[in-house]
Amino acid sequence: MKGHRLFYVLAWIVAGLIFLGPFGYSKLFPKPTHYASEVDHFKYGSVGVEAASGVPYEVWRTLPGICMPTAQRAAGYHAFGFQWDPGKATPIGMPLETAVVPRVGVNCALCHVGRVETAAGPRQLVGAPNTSLDLQSYLRFLFRCASSPAFNADTILAENDRLGGHLNPVQKLFYRAVIIPQVKSVLALQQRQLSFMDGQPDWGPGRASGFQPAKVQVLGRPYDGTLDIVDIPPLWDTRLREGGGLHWDGANTSIHEVFLNSGIGNGASAGSINRPNLQRMETWVRDLPSAPYPFPVDSGLAQAGHAVFADNCAMCHAPGGAKLGQVTPIAWLGTDRNRLDAFTVETRDAFLGTRGYAWRYTHFRKTGGYVAAPLDGIWARAPYLHNGSVPNLAALLSAPDQRPLTFHRGVQAYDPDAVGFVSDRGYLYDTRLPGNAATGHAWGTDLSAADKRALLEYLKTL
Repeated sequence: MKGHRLFYVLAWIVAGLIFLGPFGYSKLFPKPTHYASEVDHFKYGSVGVEAASGVPYEVWRTLPGICMPTAQRAAGYHAFGFQWDPGKATPIGMPLETAVVPRVGVNCALCHVGRVETAAGPRQLVGAPNTSLDLQSYLRFLFRCASSPAFNADTILAENDRLGGHLNPVQKLFYRAVIIPQVKSVLALQQRQLSFMDGQPDWGPGRASGFQPAKVQVLGRPYDGTLDIVDIPPLWDTRLREGGGLHWDGANTSIHEVFLNSGIGNGASAGSINRPNLQRMETWVRDLPSAPYPFPVDSGLAQAGHAVFADNCAMCHAPGGAKLGQVTPIAWLGTDRNRLDAFTVETRDAFLGTRGYAWRYTHFRKTGGYVAAPLDGIWARAPYLHNGSVPNLAALLSAPDQRPLTFHRGVQAYDPDAVGFVSDRGYLYDTRLPGNAATGHAWGTDLSAADKRALLEYLKTL
């Protein structure tokens, strides 16, 4: 009973602070951290997720220790392919901000900072797809942990102490009575909302569900049975994409709307979304250059490859190309159509009819194919096609029926000859599973071996 009385006293104190006005609010919801550097802001700036759906940090940090098998605990959250900067408490793309308590959020960089292994060591690629990120495994870990007997206040608070936490007795009572039950409840709700993914092929590293979570969690629509697992795209030179089709199928034509929708999709609410911070990221990535190829290039061969590119690829993929940013009909393209079919007319109409935000969506549309995109930094965007079904550019220049049926993905070692990440180890990808087909995009497959080699060398320079 004494503990219950203390909790009620604490609750009244918290309520009093809230109603005291600006002073109390500033203590419970301080302004997000300001980063002078544009790179740091992109990697760690808040877009407003923490207050709406952030995971309390003092709980989040304990979960590997209480829910991972003993042999995996040393790796912790690294096991999910997150990128980390030395000395940071959270991975790149997971801001740590206070909303009553410190909370871990999400921003664009979680999916859009990659890495490649070079002779000089790992090189960070800001704006590149995070090809090692296994977001589905991370979500499943959170759901499994929250529903396990280990997820209880005694165990979590003990693990927090072991990790050097500094919660005082009053804070521990607040976590025990309010925060920990709240986390359990929210994760259980999210597990129910995202249960559709358990009946689909696994996403695997470097891939995510395109619009399915937003359809269920944001638009409030029931799961419609469609499949939309896609490769994570880059965020380079977005100005080159201005006015053209965005997302793999061109479902929107406004960069600004795409950023707003990503903030909401990452977990911000209409009230919590930090539009100035999101706008700062949007402005910066408009001119963020692609990562330069980090290995030697045969300049003579690349020059010959430029001519091959001009004759065979430039119309669709070069700046100024007549079809750049346009949607190529699926009947002509021939790639897996699942992602295209998943963005339905009903989904478009639901976005266009969305109310409750300080803006209206006006640029969503339903298309009939996939977008011909610029190839900036194409070397770092493997595997290829919208569903990541082709391991490297050499395989993409092979006839569709000669491409690998299975390969591995998710590692950061690189194969300069094939132009793609090493595919003999990592997560096993099977092109025979629904949504994973490596069909279509037969352009360039009939080139001579010499022209293919020259083209591959040129593509390294983009």
